[in-house]
Amino acid sequence: MEILIAFILILAYILIATEYMTNVNKAAVAIFAAATGWVLYVCYGTDFVSSQHGAEFAVFKANNPNLDDQVKYFISSKNVFLPYVGRAAEISLFLLATMNIVSILNANGCFDFIRPLLRTRSSQRMLWTLAVVTFFISANLDNLTTVVMMLAIMNSIVPNRRLRMIYGSVILLSANVGGVLTVIGNPEGLVLWNTGAVTATDYSLTLAVPCLVAWIVPLILIGKMLPERIETEFVVMPYRGDDTRLNVWQRLLMLIVGIGGLWFIPTFHNITKLSPFLGALCVLAVLWIVNEVFNRKLIASQGLQGMMPEKGLPQVLQYGTVQMVFYVLGLMLAVGLAQETGTVDKLTRLLNIDSQNMWLVAFVSGMVSVVLDNFATAVTFFSFHSDDIMGMLGNDYSAGGMYWKAVAFAIMAGGNIMATASISGLAMMKIEKIHAGWFFRNIGIKAMIGGVAGFFVMYILNSFI
Repeated sequence: MEILIAFILILAYILIATEYMTNVNKAAVAIFAAATGWVLYVCYGTDFVSSQHGAEFAVFKANNPNLDDQVKYFISSKNVFLPYVGRAAEISLFLLATMNIVSILNANGCFDFIRPLLRTRSSQRMLWTLAVVTFFISANLDNLTTVVMMLAIMNSIVPNRRLRMIYGSVILLSANVGGVLTVIGNPEGLVLWNTGAVTATDYSLTLAVPCLVAWIVPLILIGKMLPERIETEFVVMPYRGDDTRLNVWQRLLMLIVGIGGLWFIPTFHNITKLSPFLGALCVLAVLWIVNEVFNRKLIASQGLQGMMPEKGLPQVLQYGTVQMVFYVLGLMLAVGLAQETGTVDKLTRLLNIDSQNMWLVAFVSGMVSVVLDNFATAVTFFSFHSDDIMGMLGNDYSAGGMYWKAVAFAIMAGGNIMATASISGLAMMKIEKIHAGWFFRNIGIKAMIGGVAGFFVMYILNSFI
């Protein structure tokens, strides 16, 4: 049964890695693999429980002598299954909250302030403005949301298709690098933060310089591909009378509430020790209330539809939100299943990961992420040492250890080499009609140079500090 479950998970990983060729949605694959795997686990639960939770199960049987199907109740209770559900739900709910925050802000025109910044015919200024804005937005919001939003803005300004392909790639690269800079910037950082592997401040400080290198180097190289002057369609703050009747100060206030609230989440977590998703839900609740207060006349005229305006929200983002949440949920449950069957431990021993150089393992994770989805690669490599987080402090694999940050950076750098390595990359390819080969030749190689340089800088800084 363990072999069968492992085969299902391996097949799922193959389908995830080849989604752009098979057109089989990776979220559906992850959910199916997780559900099927856990059902098979329950069918042979006695063997698995005896080998992984023998002492706990003996206590459970002693306390529940008259209970039928003791093994199934033990698995479904807080002992086995629910802890994995809880960890997966924390990440999924956080993403759901932040994506709805973006939905409210976008529907109220709060991001319209970005368009006037792009009033230029200089290709270099356009390049760096798009990159900087995307970088900082992605550090606070998930990559998919940031990429889709910035692509919509860029497309309304740049008419030339080839330039849109280049600038769209710049947006993707900047979103990926900016997302890894903070614990709330992408699901990989959220996983590390929720499990206690890293702290928000130390994580960002460690990755700051390597991320800047991995970001700036390819941008300089990409800039050489652009002409000196470009044609643009100048735009002003759009009139949104059909969507929202907020004036500029109201939109700015909502933007401050939404983004400022996300900045406060690490502090909320440090003070209360509660899961970060609760802080994200609080921010969503406050912003939702502000939205209803500011749009009370629109809500009164349109009824319930005015509570959560959907006009102006790209359809790909609405679908992408659901896809991202289910993908994260399914994949984390699937990896948890691999841990419960003992497959992760056996794979760790087989690959001799414990005795390998930590930097070598991190570098390998980056190479794997070139072909496999970033999140799938991350949770897999994180699971190799998940039991070491609460180990001896100062160890590379304990809480705050270098392993977690090196793997997170390497996976981001590897994911920039091929656009197919993330949901946001696939969305960018679909929106801009970019082929994987074109991206690799024109952007991926430059991103690889920057990623290797950033990884080397991280190694040097860790050696001397």
